[in-house]
Amino acid sequence: MKVIITSLFLFSIQLFAGIGVGYSDVGSLPVELTSFTAKQSVSGIELQWATATEVSNFGFDVERASLVTQNNQTNWEKIGFINGHGNSNSPNKYSFIDNKPLNGKSQYRLKQIDKDGAFKYSKTVEVVSVILKYDLAQNYPNPFNPTTVITYSIPASSNVLINVYNVIGERIKTLVNQYQEAGSYKINFNAVGLSNGIYFYKIQSGNFVEIKKMLLLK
Repeated sequence: MKVIITSLFLFSIQLFAGIGVGYSDVGSLPVELTSFTAKQSVSGIELQWATATEVSNFGFDVERASLVTQNNQTNWEKIGFINGHGNSNSPNKYSFIDNKPLNGKSQYRLKQIDKDGAFKYSKTVEVVSVILKYDLAQNYPNPFNPTTVITYSIPASSNVLINVYNVIGERIKTLVNQYQEAGSYKINFNAVGLSNGIYFYKIQSGNFVEIKKMLLLK
């Protein structure tokens, strides 16, 4: 007799700097699912899930739908397939990257398929995707006195270092030195106590390095 093991797991929506990171309730499946997450990375939307046990698991279709409906129906499309482990009593981890994600809100679900062709769907997870790139914007206002705003974005989580230098290359101030999630950020630079003149601000994040010039004019 074929044994069907069912499980529920929790999915909640969290946002980090405007980027969707998801966790979702999944309905009854013939595997024991222990987690299912979705987050944006530099490569796209990264889906990860894990099982504790599996029974006759052929694999998972990964399906995606935009939140645009036609005739009150959501149009799902298969964007990939991941092989299952058949029968397994040990934990297994899976991952899939949607390297051409939709910009804005979209939904993902798993279609778990038995070896005999039977299948069931997971519940859907909604993710907010923002197509980011490494960027260091020109400070505003510029010229400034005595404060200005610096905006930057990173497409992948990493340590971010932003320093301010004078014209002879001396470091004047460190504005950011911490690990940050992918997203867009703004910081204020207060030049009280500094002399008029040209200054430079430099960002380092992963392999990305960029320098821009700003003018303090009192």
